[in-house]
Amino acid sequence: MTARPGNVHQARLLRLLRDGGPSSRAQLGDRIELSRSKLAVEIDRLLDTGLVVGDGFAASRGGRRSHNVRLAPQLRFLGVDIGATSIDVAVTGPELEILGHLTAPMDVREGPVAVFEQVLAMAAKLKDAGLAEHFDGAGIGVPGPVRFPDGIPVAPPIMPGWDGFPVREALGQELGCPVMVDNDVNLMALGEQHAGVAHSVQDFICVKIGTGIGCGIVADGKVHRGATGSAGDIGHIQVEADGRQCPCGNRGCLEAYFGGAALARDAEGAARDGRSAELAARLDAVGTLTAADVASAASAGDVAALDLIRNGGNRTGQVIAGLVSFFNPALVVIGGGVTGLGHTLLAAIRTQVYRQSLPLATGNLPIVLGELGPAAGVTGAARLISDHLFSYTPT
Repeated sequence: MTARPGNVHQARLLRLLRDGGPSSRAQLGDRIELSRSKLAVEIDRLLDTGLVVGDGFAASRGGRRSHNVRLAPQLRFLGVDIGATSIDVAVTGPELEILGHLTAPMDVREGPVAVFEQVLAMAAKLKDAGLAEHFDGAGIGVPGPVRFPDGIPVAPPIMPGWDGFPVREALGQELGCPVMVDNDVNLMALGEQHAGVAHSVQDFICVKIGTGIGCGIVADGKVHRGATGSAGDIGHIQVEADGRQCPCGNRGCLEAYFGGAALARDAEGAARDGRSAELAARLDAVGTLTAADVASAASAGDVAALDLIRNGGNRTGQVIAGLVSFFNPALVVIGGGVTGLGHTLLAAIRTQVYRQSLPLATGNLPIVLGELGPAAGVTGAARLISDHLFSYTPT
């Protein structure tokens, strides 16, 4: 994609077409504050760039029928969601509809070179499947704090070898397109906002419970990243004074007690000390345990597994209650790999939030599981890069 919007009006028109799909000139005129003649000029300029194409006649609203326009169907965005233990890569069309999605196991601790070799191989596989001849832009999510203007991870606790690595520059050179980089939970929030449970909400928080725990904050429809990109790093809020050692170096952090890594450790403890026959049998069979094993044991009625989930949900709810009192969101979305724990986890979180936060903040506050699952991150990544490309910056 070589063309970019020439002014703020064109940028807004491109985002309206991305989010709303093909629209008539009359419909666009209803949503943007431009005179009919000025709107026609801006749409014609976008048609000339090739970013927008004609799409036949619109349904009659009386009088002359309006023409439909849409984003150029050949636009392709690459969404990459790098997690602690897996990678998701997807190709989307211009309206961020997913055309192809691949998932592969990968330990982020192997470092950026090994991870990006896998990312590029997966992107090439999607190209070879005929889903894209090129990429107009790529969005990348990583499981740690990011200095957003530069696209560089900064001291990520679970990503040894990534501190200061020029992710945006390195992948931009390999892919041959613009690249934007953000924290993975911010992208999950963008994905749920674009096509999931938060599509009609302007102020919400999205809590991702995976190997670690993070929070995406959306205020007035925009992601809040903070002064240095570390907003929402709630996994390192202390929940227990002088508690367990956390990988970040502090003690008593939420992540030390819950999240995929902590849950697996506590599940193995329950299996070894005889508190859970279900988990012990699984440990004997496989040699290790995961959050999925805890979910399976809980589904079978295992008391120890249910207690692990409730305890983790209570601690997470304790932190979210503080966020609700501070931010007063209209919605709380719970996502990430540990959401396989389902409604036992959700019920524990809800109980804590509704008990601890003031009624004015919780009286009409839904706390729900995300709708998109693994697609949230890659959709959010595509949204991130399209937001960048469909923006106007005066020269």
